[in-house]
Amino acid sequence: MLDKYARLLTRYCLELKKGESLFIHSTTLAEPLVREVFREACRLGVKTEISLTIQEQNRILLSEGEEDLLAFVSPAYVHAVETFDAYLQIRAPFNLKEDKNNDSRKTKLRQQALAGVQQTFFQRLADKSLKRCVCQYPTQAAAQEAEMSLEEYTGFVYNACHLYNDDPVQEWLRVRDFQQKIVERLNRADIIRYKSPKTDISFSVKGRIWINSDGKANMPSGEVFTGPVEDSVNGVVYFDYPSIYMGNEVSGITLWVKEGEVIKWDAERGRDFLDQIFQIEGARKFGEVAIGTNYQIQKATKNILFDEKIGGTIHMAIGQSYIHTGGKNHSPIHWDMISDMKEGGEIWADGQLIYQNGKFI
Repeated sequence: MLDKYARLLTRYCLELKKGESLFIHSTTLAEPLVREVFREACRLGVKTEISLTIQEQNRILLSEGEEDLLAFVSPAYVHAVETFDAYLQIRAPFNLKEDKNNDSRKTKLRQQALAGVQQTFFQRLADKSLKRCVCQYPTQAAAQEAEMSLEEYTGFVYNACHLYNDDPVQEWLRVRDFQQKIVERLNRADIIRYKSPKTDISFSVKGRIWINSDGKANMPSGEVFTGPVEDSVNGVVYFDYPSIYMGNEVSGITLWVKEGEVIKWDAERGRDFLDQIFQIEGARKFGEVAIGTNYQIQKATKNILFDEKIGGTIHMAIGQSYIHTGGKNHSPIHWDMISDMKEGGEIWADGQLIYQNGKFI
């Protein structure tokens, strides 16, 4: 199965070609998958650099490092972001709560130090000079967070990626065709409205580009997304799925928005963490609006790579925009928050109902 996964990542997701360069970033737990990706890359003639982090590496840096260390950004990492052809991030967490109790002041300094290379990263994604894919390697920590055994969770990951299909690539091409029809309809719209029993929020997407996320940038994928016109977002939105950010879980989030800015917020759990986040530059504006279309995923696992793709949901992200959508908001954070639409949810495009109870009509 790891052979199959590696072929999908290298040949479909990243479309690697002979002579290109690939940067792989993961943790030491993902070595079995990293080995197979490296094997495929070698077969394709791709120059590959591998970076594997150790347990609690970021926590140790923030705990023990002074300001000079927090300001240091690896030249090898900067070089890869600036010059490599492809970037593969394999998520393989040791402990999803490792960073929960980090010093907020030091965290902010670290985010500021990484802001420049982050902007380069997003700019290269926008101009398509960098191919990027984020995927998941099953670990005990991720399985526990999802309230599954490791065996169950492994099956969940493989199923979401269509790896049980005889030809996963053909299945993702089918997903691409399905979502392209959605994207073409949304790209003709100026005003979008999300409406459900606890949500009524609208925004302009005029001049913005809806993206067909078909397994290239994320594996698994299954969503369409864009960036709203920044000052056009108005209304109230309720996110009923748990939202995890920097090891902190926040649930039952309600945001009140006026002229693009979050002016009030509340949460059934984790309100204090929201208070901290909304002090960060750019965090009170939205960088993304999206619709999940992967009906292979129906259970929330507290992992945004999967949860934001749940078929029958919408999500909105505060913070950094994806430049290739036309979004203009800048922030050191990008936090996706998810809302279920399967019971009474509606999406309207320029006053026309196009989606109801979790499905496009």
